[in-house]
Amino acid sequence: MAKFITIGYGDQEGYNRTSKEVRDAAHEHDSKLISSGALTGIAGTPVQVRNPEGKALETSEGAFMSTDLPIAGFAVIEADDLEHAIELVSQTPCAVAHGVVEVWPFEPIS
Repeated sequence: MAKFITIGYGDQEGYNRTSKEVRDAAHEHDSKLISSGALTGIAGTPVQVRNPEGKALETSEGAFMSTDLPIAGFAVIEADDLEHAIELVSQTPCAVAHGVVEVWPFEPIS
C-alpha cells in the first residue's frame, strides 16, 4: 500500500456550525482510521528551521505559509492509491466541518 500525508485545515467556527451528528460520525471515522494503523495528531506550534550553507542555524516560531483556515492536524495513512486516500479522508472532521484536507502522496527517498 502507498503512504499519504494528510493536512487538515479547520477552525472552531466551522466545527461548531456542523451538526453534532455529523461531527460524531467524523470522529468515529477518525477512530477507525487510527485503529487501522493511521498515525494522526493535532497540530502544535511549528518552528521554521534554516541553516544557510550549513553554517548559520536559525529557528523562528510560526508557520511559513498562511491560509484562511489554521492547520488543525496531520495524519499518515495507507491507501491503495490516491483515489482511495481521498475516500478515506473525505469523512474526517476537517473535511466535513467546513474545513479542507490536503492529501500528499508520500514518496520515500531510496
